[in-house]
Amino acid sequence: MDRRGLGIWKPAMFIVVALLVVPAMALGRARTPTRPTPVPPGFVGMVLDGPVWPTTEPGIDLGTQLDQMVGDGVESLRMTFDWAAAQPYGSWTELERAAPANAGAFTNVGGVPTNFAPLDDVVGSAAQRGLTMLPVILDAPAWDANHPPGVIVGIPARDGPYASFVKALVQRYGPNGTFWSANPRIPKVPIRMWQIWNEPNIPAFWFMQPFARSYVALLRAAHAAIKAADPGAKVVLAGLPNYSWRALRTIYAIRGARNLFDVVAVHPYTKLPEGVITILTRVRKAMDQNGDGRMPMLADEVSWPSSKGKTFHNVGYDFATTEAGQARNLAVLLPMLGRDRKQLGLVGFYYYTWATTEIRNALAFDFAGLLRYSSGKLVAKPALAAFRRSALALESCRQKASIATHCTRPG
Repeated sequence: MDRRGLGIWKPAMFIVVALLVVPAMALGRARTPTRPTPVPPGFVGMVLDGPVWPTTEPGIDLGTQLDQMVGDGVESLRMTFDWAAAQPYGSWTELERAAPANAGAFTNVGGVPTNFAPLDDVVGSAAQRGLTMLPVILDAPAWDANHPPGVIVGIPARDGPYASFVKALVQRYGPNGTFWSANPRIPKVPIRMWQIWNEPNIPAFWFMQPFARSYVALLRAAHAAIKAADPGAKVVLAGLPNYSWRALRTIYAIRGARNLFDVVAVHPYTKLPEGVITILTRVRKAMDQNGDGRMPMLADEVSWPSSKGKTFHNVGYDFATTEAGQARNLAVLLPMLGRDRKQLGLVGFYYYTWATTEIRNALAFDFAGLLRYSSGKLVAKPALAAFRRSALALESCRQKASIATHCTRPG
């Protein structure tokens, strides 16, 4: 978790082996489709974090950025709904003792003070533009965290409080959510997919390794809470990086785990676009072998940081490239995803990420954005134009205006 903005932070040890997973020529010669396959609404997604949200840097307006995303073909957003930020105090007594002046910003949720204001803002802003959302719910607050020294993202000491928070989110932003009834002028775009944690198969996000048994216990509690509040909601498995198909098999090995999620999520980080397809194919095979051949899959993080030559922190990030390489890879990958989506059972992808603050010798993923934040403004990189062309082509659209799924110039 990025403490600068509580985004989907990328640890230094992340993907140390990811490029060993798939050889660069795993599929032989790259096959670039001559014509992208039209995709269903919501297929093209973007991870929102960094300098845009939840900490919006000077000179950046969230609404303006969402408008640009819509124009560039984005139809769905993935971002962190940070538990620790929303419920920093375990009781009203603790809140009154620590920050009595802030008590008015909190709502009572089962006896726990809860600040929904930042989430209300982004949910409302997205809904006004017809953007669907995939919230990633993680980061235990201090009052319920199993948080050894040196661990950045605390995991829950008890699963019940996390499940209660998840249920409160569904009751607020789901189809019968109180947010919509309290804001009738905002177009109702209820959240129907909820992602339970992020990358639990790496220690930075889940220090208890092997992870499967303890993660499935949390998943079980969250699944029950979500289905109780919205039986039609989809529970999305945490995105799995590295040897994702192996990690998925360890989840399937836990008794009853197969019945606790509706969508599998994968972070197929690798050097070349064809490697992404190879990883997704291996994950699909693991799903098929465990009776989930018809279950949908998301590539909920794909990325190529343009950090080559800009930082010394590229060790283990063999997929780091130049700005030109970032643009080239996106131009190849998006048509591939459209072409193979039915075979893979792929219902969407999210690029990581919209914008990054690119400081020399920062971590590799600090260069992953389609835009860079520099001197108080966002500057487009070549990858943005490549993304726009490919995304709009996937959607059989030449131009969009204010609503994500409304094409003003089909073609």
